[in-house]
Formats: sequence, C-alpha cells, structure tokens
Amino acid sequence: MPVTPTRPPAAARRRVAAVLLLLGALAYTAWVLELVVATGLDPVQAYVSELAAANQPLGGLFRATDLVAGLLVLAGALTALTAQERRAWTTAGWAALALFGAATAADSRLPLSCAPTDDPVCQARETAGLVPATHTAHAVSSSLAMAGALAALVLLTVAARRYGLWPPLRRLGPPLVLAELAATLWTLAAVAAFSAGRGTWALGAGQRLQVLLVACYVALLARCLARAPKRPGPAEDVRDRERQGAPEGESPGQRHRARPREDHGRRPRRGDR
Repeated sequence: MPVTPTRPPAAARRRVAAVLLLLGALAYTAWVLELVVATGLDPVQAYVSELAAANQPLGGLFRATDLVAGLLVLAGALTALTAQERRAWTTAGWAALALFGAATAADSRLPLSCAPTDDPVCQARETAGLVPATHTAHAVSSSLAMAGALAALVLLTVAARRYGLWPPLRRLGPPLVLAELAATLWTLAAVAAFSAGRGTWALGAGQRLQVLLVACYVALLARCLARAPKRPGPAEDVRDRERQGAPEGESPGQRHRARPREDHGRRPRRGDR
C-alpha cells in the first residue's frame, strides 16, 4: 500500500502564517471604506485613528477592524517565527512585527475620545491635557505600533538579502523601506506642525500612505511565506549535508572542485617508476 507523503510541519506553519498575515493586511486597510462611506472627516487632513474615535459614528467598526488586524498580524508573526530557522535578523524582524500587531490591537482598546483635526474644541482640550487617559495612551500605543512596523520592514529586508531568502522581498523590500521612511518623515513633520498650530500639512494623506505601505509589506511577507521551498530529494539531501560542512562563502561544488583528483586505478605510463 503506497504511503502518501505528509507535508513537513514547518511548511504547514509557514502557510498558516501566510494566511494570517494576508488577512491581517486586509483588515489593516479597512480605513479605505471612507472612500465609499461618509465619515464626516477629511481624509487629507484627519488622522486615520480619528475614524475610530469614541465620538465618531463608525468608530466601533474601525476599532473592531484594528483589533482583528492586530491580532491576526501578531499570530502570523509568532507562527512564522516558529517555522523559520532561528537567525538573528529574521528572529528580530518577526519579533518587531509581533510588536506591531500587539500594539495595533492595544491601539483599538485605547481610542481617541474625539477628532482633534476636525474639532477645535477637541484640539484645545488635547492641548490643555483635559482628555481621558485613553486618549493620551493612544499616542503611545500608536507610536509603538509604527516603530515595530518600521523595524520589521528594515530587519526582514536585511534578513532576506543577507541570508538569500524570499526573492520577492529581496527585490521589493528596499524600495518599500525607502518609501515607508519618506512617509514616516512626512507624517512626523505634519504632526509637529499641527501641534504647533501651523496647519496639518496634509497629515491625513501622509499617514494613510504610511499605513498603506505597511499593509503592502505585510501582504508581501505573506506571499513569501506561502511559496514554501520544494521538498528536497535524495540528491538534494546529500548537497545539504555537504553545504553544512562547507566554509562560509564557499559552495559545495566549489569545495568539490578544489579537491585534488585521486589517481586510483590509473595505468602507469612509460617512464613512471
């Protein structure tokens, strides 16, 4: 009776992580619903978090999608961490992505109490420190989330290029990282200008670009994990064992070619002693 080969556990966990990350990326872009649903907020000027503010009519919906996105990314990052070989850059990258997921989930439980870019009274209360503790804590959790996301982008892109992993990430990771850094600088400058009373500097547009790029990166990671490596055959097993003994930077084939050729069984030529 033929035995059906089973999928290696690590490959199965990679596929589970890919599904979790892809669903998390989709949930993290729920704010695009503002293109078809009237929210009363200006997407060019308003924080993304203001959609989920406690006094907004659709705040409950956006808080729920943020919670789901954070938990899915957290679960996906932890699952990927158990399915990958433990190396410094990959471990740090998945840990940073897990931090992003956890902070995003916490963000949804610490909503803004009002929309400061849309309501001058809310802005005045925020400046005077008269907002609830959850409103103030939201800034901390949001900062942790974006710090984790940015760290994950950099660390996993370095890991892909350093260890020869995930070809799509090796190609697309660097431009995504540069674009994310530019969007983050734009957002930080706009926040500083708004806090100083100098306008919003299209704060909403910059922040929406920032979170959209994070979602694209998480989706790209999902694609990389879904493309599980081919199951090695006997010949590949031999090559893998040889690779483990090869010096760093030297392939097994190079090591084989460097060996002196043995002359067992060579016929003696005339003149040999």
